[in-house]
Amino acid sequence: MRIPLAYLSIILIWATTPLAIKWSGEGPGFLFGVAGRMSIGIVCVITLLLMLRQRLAWHGKALLTYLAVALQIYGAMLSVYWAAQFIPSGWISVIFGLSPLITALLSALWLKERSLSPGKLLSYGLGVGGLAIMFGSALQFGPEAVLGIAGVLVAAGLQSASAVWVQRIHAQLPALSQVAGGLLLAVPAYWLTWWLADGQWPVSLPLASLASIIYLGVIATTIGFVLYYYVLAHLAATRVALITLLSPVLALMLGHTVNHEPLTMKIVSGTALILAALVLHEFFDRMTNYFVRKTTARTRRRLRPLD
Repeated sequence: MRIPLAYLSIILIWATTPLAIKWSGEGPGFLFGVAGRMSIGIVCVITLLLMLRQRLAWHGKALLTYLAVALQIYGAMLSVYWAAQFIPSGWISVIFGLSPLITALLSALWLKERSLSPGKLLSYGLGVGGLAIMFGSALQFGPEAVLGIAGVLVAAGLQSASAVWVQRIHAQLPALSQVAGGLLLAVPAYWLTWWLADGQWPVSLPLASLASIIYLGVIATTIGFVLYYYVLAHLAATRVALITLLSPVLALMLGHTVNHEPLTMKIVSGTALILAALVLHEFFDRMTNYFVRKTTARTRRRLRPLD
């Protein structure tokens, strides 16, 4: 029961995170928003570690795991925050929907998993088609929107690489320790980036921005990341990435309803193709194997009287 509940919680958190990311950068700037979020997150995570009396491991595999987690916490999140300036929040979750496809490809190359079957190759084609439609829709909003899509695509790739890398290292660390170690590396990098690229303390901090930063720091970073790596420790990386199957639809609806973001036919079509790619990626091989087994069983029953 714990794993399904954690899985559902991640879906809801990931559906609300894109809008919170967009709001957190409106006013103080995206770099301050993400640095503030991760700073709150590390305080919460370290507090949890102390309360649970967990100690961080410092052996070689643990350090590599922290580095792999930091790739997602710093690299992927920084790309998303930068991209959120240029595109509607719902698009972030839609484009992140491609992460199962990217994860499967990386798993095939890095973990030698069998994730390049004909059904999965077809799903990759649908995913690329959906992404092409999203790029076409972005052209209507200007060249900056295209850059925003590219930024989220980079983030999806970095998150997928991080997930596969963590599984390849296989250090078997508690989820909370993985997040804490990753944050210890990522937070100084964030403030250094903010200082070099901006360095100006925000003149104003709107209530929506402040509330979003706190929500992202306490809920999305502390609870969301811990649940993510908890589920990742118990399920295959490709299955964990399927969390993005439901969150894009919820994020689009939330952005359209709450933030009055555009919802054109191209956006709907691109989203539908990407979601279809995810469904095909997950269920095509299963259905094919099911029908093969059924057909084989029927054939054996027919031939049995002839033995």
